[in-house]
Amino acid sequence: MTSRLGYIQNMATLAERISSWMRRQAQAAGARGFVVGMSGGVDSAVVVRLSQLALPGHVVGVIMPCHSDPRDAEDAGRLAERFSVPVVRLDLGSPYDALVGQLTAAAATLPDEQFKGGPSDDLKSRLPLANVKPRLRMTTLFFVANSLNHLVAGTGNRSEIAIGYYTKYGDGGVDLLPIGGLFKSQVRALARELEVPAEIIDKAPSAGLWLGQTDEGEMGFTYDDLERYLTAGPDAVAPAIATRIDRLIRTSAHKRTLPPAPDPGDA
Repeated sequence: MTSRLGYIQNMATLAERISSWMRRQAQAAGARGFVVGMSGGVDSAVVVRLSQLALPGHVVGVIMPCHSDPRDAEDAGRLAERFSVPVVRLDLGSPYDALVGQLTAAAATLPDEQFKGGPSDDLKSRLPLANVKPRLRMTTLFFVANSLNHLVAGTGNRSEIAIGYYTKYGDGGVDLLPIGGLFKSQVRALARELEVPAEIIDKAPSAGLWLGQTDEGEMGFTYDDLERYLTAGPDAVAPAIATRIDRLIRTSAHKRTLPPAPDPGDA
């Protein structure tokens, strides 16, 4: 069994490898630093800390509440203060309300038959408007990054990417994914190495799409279930969970590739 000391050394090595990779990515792009959306969760906390290791003094956090749990912004603010990260704060509630008002009014002008075959369950029917939030956040992050000649460091992890649990051109719209190769359990272990507070590490993961929303509640299984499936195969989880995960992987494949284009000779 790996000793506790060896485990810490492995996490320290991992942090150095990822931060070095981030530094090379910034240099290749001619960028001066990184911008990170700070949600108050463990993923963004780890990305902020890795960004600081990569380019000390050249990291900006952005806190963007949007009709979300106030505790998330508070946690993000405390984390920024703890690690001396300068932040931009922007409440996206009003822009979201204004845009949603126009979107729903415009959609109401479409013929009724256009909506036949659309989402029938409550969860799917609320996603079109809920996904406006991460897309507004993406727009905000890139404004700040472009203004500073920084790169947007995304916070998606391997577990979420595998099943497409992110918004296309929302939280999926980033310049690089520092923890994109790490399962959620590895992110938590790395967070402990990087001295992220325990209350952030142990917090129930949430994309902040609506009040009370949690990742595991929306996915319909736990991160542990997902990691077992991805590392040991479908037989490592209950059949119903395996079926659901398999379907999510298949139907989200478009999120993990560039938009397809036909070969001119075949079109």
